[in-house]
Amino acid sequence: MEHLHYHVAMVSAILVAGLGQFACAAQQPYKQSELMSEKRAADLEEENVLRAQGLEIATLGAGCFWCVEAVLQRLPGIRSVTSGYMGGDLHDPSYEAVVTGRTGHAEVAQVVYNPEEIGYDALLEIFWRMHDPTTLNRQGADRGTQYRSVVFYHTPQQKEVAEASLRAVDRSGAFRDPIVTEIAKAGPFYPAESYHQNYYKSNREAPYCRYVILPKLKKLGLEDE
Repeated sequence: MEHLHYHVAMVSAILVAGLGQFACAAQQPYKQSELMSEKRAADLEEENVLRAQGLEIATLGAGCFWCVEAVLQRLPGIRSVTSGYMGGDLHDPSYEAVVTGRTGHAEVAQVVYNPEEIGYDALLEIFWRMHDPTTLNRQGADRGTQYRSVVFYHTPQQKEVAEASLRAVDRSGAFRDPIVTEIAKAGPFYPAESYHQNYYKSNREAPYCRYVILPKLKKLGLEDE
């Protein structure tokens, strides 16, 4: 019972902190928009630098970013994977704010990859297999808009490939129900807090890693060494 009280207190503290950040931002919407535009401009500069090096960026949301990160880190051609937030209307959101479901952000993994080693279409093939794209705002026990299935495209070409990939998977009969994945233009990306990064690598014995992430890796043939 003491453990239950502690857990409830922790969840309550997270929600209170998140609602506090959301409330403060709601009082200055124009400032928020300006800050988010500046952040996206900075992101675009970084993307251009990467493209000059022959690299590309993909941003995918498929439920909890701990799972998505762990899967993508094991693919060939991946240079880096960063867990974070995209798609909302709050500048520099905290996890506490995002978890309330009121900021509009999705938990995502942003990938820097070498298109000569792995194509965007191949990334999407893994994306469809790593989660259930037919459940709206939910993956397993994780519920809320922050866990929605979403592809954020960074170029017109990515949009075209993503839309074609979705149609092909929907027609294939791989899923009994219609796919509800959102395909949206990339907005400002906000890296998540440091304790969310490399979560599986750093917490292999944690229950979530053992009972959720590891079985998913095994299902995809990406078991840990």
